[in-house]
Amino acid sequence: MDKGRYGVPAGVRDWTIAVGVAALLLGTGFSGEDPDADPDVLGYVLLAAGGLALAARRRAPLAVLAVTGLCAVGYQAAGFDVLAVSYLVAVYGAVRTGHRALTVAASLTLLVVLQLTALLFHDGPAGEAFAQARHVLEVAWLIAAFAAGEALRQAEQRADEAERTREETARRRADEERLHIARELHDSLTHQISIIKVQSEVAVHVARRRGEQVPPALLAIQEAGREATRELRATLEALRDDDITPPRGLDHIPELVEQASRAGLEATLTIEGQRPCLSAAVGRTAYRIVQESLTNVARHASAATASVRIDYRADSLTIQIDDDGKATPDMVPTPGLGLLGMRERVTALGGRLRAQPRSEHGFTVQAELPVEQTS
Repeated sequence: MDKGRYGVPAGVRDWTIAVGVAALLLGTGFSGEDPDADPDVLGYVLLAAGGLALAARRRAPLAVLAVTGLCAVGYQAAGFDVLAVSYLVAVYGAVRTGHRALTVAASLTLLVVLQLTALLFHDGPAGEAFAQARHVLEVAWLIAAFAAGEALRQAEQRADEAERTREETARRRADEERLHIARELHDSLTHQISIIKVQSEVAVHVARRRGEQVPPALLAIQEAGREATRELRATLEALRDDDITPPRGLDHIPELVEQASRAGLEATLTIEGQRPCLSAAVGRTAYRIVQESLTNVARHASAATASVRIDYRADSLTIQIDDDGKATPDMVPTPGLGLLGMRERVTALGGRLRAQPRSEHGFTVQAELPVEQTS
């Protein structure tokens, strides 16, 4: 439930204002009535209805504007010389919600109708003078209500924009800090793993020169060091993909497929649809998805073939990478850092990623990225 500064629900505040305005209108009507005249029940009903209608001004500001305007005309015609306070509050609410043009049109129409009604109920030159004075007063109050609503609307917009700016700034700083930590950690790990890799390779080389049998544990350390070095180097390239280094994108995907083919994998590339001018972020994400997928196929899938399919559509870019590796439908894929990184990139662009074993054998990665065309 929407609550104000003092914890009062919005509905309670609206009903309080509505009842207060209705009481003000009724009180003014009673005080201005001729004691010798018969009370006009319809006029009092319209006075009360105009005030109570304000309870719905948040949910239906334009409807409340119309109801309060008709009530003002009604009790004016019934002979009640009462300022349309309820309509002024409705003008404030409608302008605050952004309905400025309609509010101006409705107010100009109401001013004309009220002036004609006043002239009909106040005959003669004195009545004309009274109508002119009343018209000026109503215009002044309408301008004040319109200005108050517009001022608050702009203030709320500025507050919302400031909040969004703070959130974006905080998010950007968090991303920068995370990137800084990742780079520092990566550089330190690269140094340490490089030492392990060099020491293990030296130990293996010395053992073989002496004609000794190399322990399996030492061979495993050597292979693990090489693998870790490759992984860290690839991660460092991704982390340092900034404005200094030209970004990789859709134009570089054929190179990835060609590299996979040179590595012994039968890789093919299929492109469908007409390529629009896409944002750099979409291009980089598509490149990273293909790069990570083909890397995983070459290292872990034991696959002979892999296919990359790019489909340009009117509202999306679809990338699908299939292989014929050892994955089976009953296997549950373990999300590694590469898959998690792909999912983060796709989610950040508002897209969807599906990575799972195929129905026969092998693995499929499918990403759908929304198209953000650039001129």
